Amino acid sequence: MNNLNPRQQEAAKYINGPLLVLAGAGSGKTSVITRKIAYLIEECGIKAHKIYAVTFTNKAAREMKERVSKLVNGQAAKGLTVSTFHTLGLTMLRHELAASGLKNNFSILDSDDCQRLLSELLHKDNSPAADQKQALKYIIKKISDWKNDLIQPVQAVSTAQTKEDLVAAQVYEGYQRHLRAYNAVDFDDLIALPTRLLQENQAIREKWQDRVHYMLVDEYQDTNTAQYLMVKLLVGSNGRLTAVGDDDQSIYAWRGARPENMLELTKDYPNLKVIKLEQNYRSMARILNAANSVIGNNPHVFEKKLWSQHGLGEMIRIVTCPTDRDEAEYVANDLVTHKIMNRRTYKDYAILYRGNFQAKALETQLRELQVPYKLSGGTSFYARAEIKDVMCYLRLIINPTDDSAFLRIINTPKRSIGAVTLEKLGTYAQQRGVSLLTACTELGLGQALGQSKALVNLHEFAGWLEDHAREILESTDPVPRIRQLLSDIAYEDYIRETAPTPQGAEARLENINFLLNSVQGMINKAESEDDKSIETIIRKLVLIDLLDQQAEADDSDRVQLMTLHAAKGLEFPHVYMIGLEEELLPHRNSIDSDTVEEERRLMYVGITRAKQTLTLTLAERRKSGGDFRSTTPSRFLEELPQDELEWTGRRSQKTPQQKKQIAGAHLANLRALLNS
Repeated sequence: MNNLNPRQQEAAKYINGPLLVLAGAGSGKTSVITRKIAYLIEECGIKAHKIYAVTFTNKAAREMKERVSKLVNGQAAKGLTVSTFHTLGLTMLRHELAASGLKNNFSILDSDDCQRLLSELLHKDNSPAADQKQALKYIIKKISDWKNDLIQPVQAVSTAQTKEDLVAAQVYEGYQRHLRAYNAVDFDDLIALPTRLLQENQAIREKWQDRVHYMLVDEYQDTNTAQYLMVKLLVGSNGRLTAVGDDDQSIYAWRGARPENMLELTKDYPNLKVIKLEQNYRSMARILNAANSVIGNNPHVFEKKLWSQHGLGEMIRIVTCPTDRDEAEYVANDLVTHKIMNRRTYKDYAILYRGNFQAKALETQLRELQVPYKLSGGTSFYARAEIKDVMCYLRLIINPTDDSAFLRIINTPKRSIGAVTLEKLGTYAQQRGVSLLTACTELGLGQALGQSKALVNLHEFAGWLEDHAREILESTDPVPRIRQLLSDIAYEDYIRETAPTPQGAEARLENINFLLNSVQGMINKAESEDDKSIETIIRKLVLIDLLDQQAEADDSDRVQLMTLHAAKGLEFPHVYMIGLEEELLPHRNSIDSDTVEEERRLMYVGITRAKQTLTLTLAERRKSGGDFRSTTPSRFLEELPQDELEWTGRRSQKTPQQKKQIAGAHLANLRALLNS
């Protein structure tokens, strides 16, 4: 506790009722949460297995658990739950199978699986392909929103007010029927199903409330309706809750986040205590002044103002460039110059932008200057074809009714089983009311397919998989047996044959090795026999963002390129934010829908990533569809404290004397560098 400031200490020690900690950017909220967990265990006598801490990313959960293990002595922290909402929901479903209607080996469908299933359901209306693509995008979003708001298909159908919503609701009905038939859930179900169980089943609610003696929730501003209700039902009327969040950093409304949930706490818990963490340990004062000035234009229920003891810092630079290509060229050259003059490393620099398309010009310029960089927000680890292949084999092993996984791997590698055969197999399975894999083993399939080579291949595949499944599920050391399965199907040869280059093949094989090593690592770290089981591991793997683990291991010296959304939670000594133009930041969609407040929060998040220097750039003309269009400077530039800014380009206000002083300072730096 001695390392905490007075406000942080107050938050860590307060346990007399529900608490809301308004934690500004860089205010040390993770330290408060982890020390509070240690305080609850060591000073308040609450057993670790009775404490539940939830957050939104596996990376944040791992960091919290590691910090707590360093603070709490011996075995006292054993059994502590620090997880994401989705992992907590998965744990609850595993304990409440009977009430949930799921069987023990249920599958978790990823976004691609769900999209493929929804596409098939939508395809039945024979609408044009272009219309289907747009409709599918709308339906995916709508179903996710309904689940986040705990709205069932029947309710969605009865309340639909437009033709599009009625179609979406009808697809939603079919989608849920298929999920039940597959003994599967999607990501949204991992929150919605356990929350509904808590809501509707008093015995289950009381059982879980007895388990949760204290709950801590990080990033509370990002909770949706179902997550908010899950927490409320787990905590119960006792209000043994600490919610930590920052309404100014709520930037995920597009995926259901409700920053107003922080206000709801004051209604649900009239005795709610609010503690503000306003001292920032990250940034120079000028950067914080800019952040406070911008976000001050948003309406607030809870007012707070960041401050720092790090000193005033350099002026915030705003650079106007003729075109977006000139903007990228300026940023790349300025970054290299700053690095050399100040003897920094490349990983000290981040370039942030509103949309991924803005990275292309930057990549070109950085490559020309031979600057190493890392582009975040590319293909996620689980979206890679080779990882999806292996995961589908594993999913089918723990859940033989997982038809989606079956369809992906039945011809990966090729087994001479064509589309016509699969269609007949699907029809037969549907008539029999069994899964595709089970249908492969039935004698009656011969009548549907005839005595063909395809029938033999299906029988052989089902028998082969059953043998491997038995070995893997019964083994205390399953990873070598998984490797043997991949060897049996010559998957490495398949990768080498299908990869566009030998280097690409090696990268794919390394990804598979990383996945299997991760499985082994999870088994080794598991605290209970149940957690060591391959069924549990595979289900958890679907939820774990292995890309985060790879990023942690990658500490190479590279400039970071990422969207403003991806930058949340990170910090860098030197930050460039590009594209400060109307219709880009704020985005055109937010202007049209009158949701500029969230874009302003995105601007605030970007500013508060910077520790020492901040440079904002914009282009007077930006290329769009092959042609240049004129731009308008972002309204957020006018909301900055103008006396903290140094303009370059069209808005440059430097006097000849100022220019002479700047040139002299650069020359002095260069001489010092050469003489060292």
